[in-house]
Amino acid sequence: MLVAGVDDAGRGPVIGPLVIAGVLFREEQIPELQRLGVKDSKALTPKRREVLSQEVKRLAVRWEAIKLSPSEVDRVVLEGKKFRKLNWLEAKTMAEVIRRLRPEVAYVDASDINEARFAQQIRENLPFELKIVSEHRADANYTVVGAASIIAKVHRDEEAARLRKKYGDFGSGYTSDSKTRLFLSNWIKEQGNVPDFARKSWKTIKRLTERKEQKTL
Repeated sequence: MLVAGVDDAGRGPVIGPLVIAGVLFREEQIPELQRLGVKDSKALTPKRREVLSQEVKRLAVRWEAIKLSPSEVDRVVLEGKKFRKLNWLEAKTMAEVIRRLRPEVAYVDASDINEARFAQQIRENLPFELKIVSEHRADANYTVVGAASIIAKVHRDEEAARLRKKYGDFGSGYTSDSKTRLFLSNWIKEQGNVPDFARKSWKTIKRLTERKEQKTL
């Protein structure tokens, strides 16, 4: 049986893309992934993630990764209708990953608080029927989803590193990071706009731009 795992990386940061990744394996390959130490990417060091990412890609029947730019995220957050916001975008993109992989069973890390609703949103965007297991913490509970989480996280980290090299150190990219907030504040003050690699729909950006407008007035 062909099984797929699908997960995201970069849902929360204000800077950089959201990455959705999927991996396809034959069911009998899963024990090999476990022997390699494949697990939820959050439980691994960056170096170990990089090593395992290459192993996962080598062993997989197929793998896919889709990067959603900040502008694509902003579009659904700002303009999407009810139930067509960020969770819906993730479900739609996960469906595209599954469509490319064509598994018999897909295990997905549910972004929606309602696991069944998230699975249904994925089904609505697929041209074929299959079993979808949609659960919270699927990346920790299913090795195949852990493998997808590693691919997604490494791709997201590579993109963040590219942005740092080009624009300077912005910290982790999360709004809870004071370095990230200072970087964005200085950029908006100096450039007069929000960088295209940041999500304008995030509250931190709105507060910073409102503060700048008030000072201008």
